[in-house]
Amino acid sequence: MTDAELARDIATQAGALLLRIQDECASGDRGDREANALILDWLETARPDDAILSEESADDLARLERSRVWIVDPLDGTREFAERRDDWAVHVALAVDGRAEVGAVALPRLGLTLSSAAPPALRDPQTPPRMLVSRTRPSAVCTDVAARIGAVPVGMGSAGAKAMAVVRGEAEIYLHTGGQHQWDNCAPVAVALAAGLHASRVDGSPIVYNSRETSIPDLLICRKKWAEVVLDAVKGCGG
Repeated sequence: MTDAELARDIATQAGALLLRIQDECASGDRGDREANALILDWLETARPDDAILSEESADDLARLERSRVWIVDPLDGTREFAERRDDWAVHVALAVDGRAEVGAVALPRLGLTLSSAAPPALRDPQTPPRMLVSRTRPSAVCTDVAARIGAVPVGMGSAGAKAMAVVRGEAEIYLHTGGQHQWDNCAPVAVALAAGLHASRVDGSPIVYNSRETSIPDLLICRKKWAEVVLDAVKGCGG
């Protein structure tokens, strides 16, 4: 089984487990815990020589000595999960030498798992562009950028759901400046890059994974035609 197939299968099975939990009690804490156990057990069996960085496990800094590190978020969008919404996700990614090489993002309520191995073909973009922002706490920078470029802000839940909405053609831009961690965007970035989208920090630099500090303060995933426009707008508003 290839790494991409493994990531896809694990994300899909973790998503199925989370759906059962959601039907029973919609407990985000239980979902995080049980999905994390499933993912770690599978990875430790299938790829015992690789390191793992998970949001729901203690960070073993031995990963810094490894070339291959699985970066996972067992339940991205705990609030949305507890509210029985559709916009939550499961992230399973493999970073190799700091790059997001393989990724799978499951959207269980939609019955979808998007993989870097076989991303969907990009649809024709819309104008004005739709820009995905946090549904509960959009940053001032994102609001300013949307106004500067004439984009239509669209609120949505988890990072994975927003990134995959761009991959699926439901929006053109996903801009985030409110702070994230490696597990929030490694799998989405891998899928987005495989689909032919732009993915970077908001200063245009590439995102580096498996660094000691897990924080990644900002992120841009968008159609390539909008990348320079958005990056310039971020500079213009001091982001």
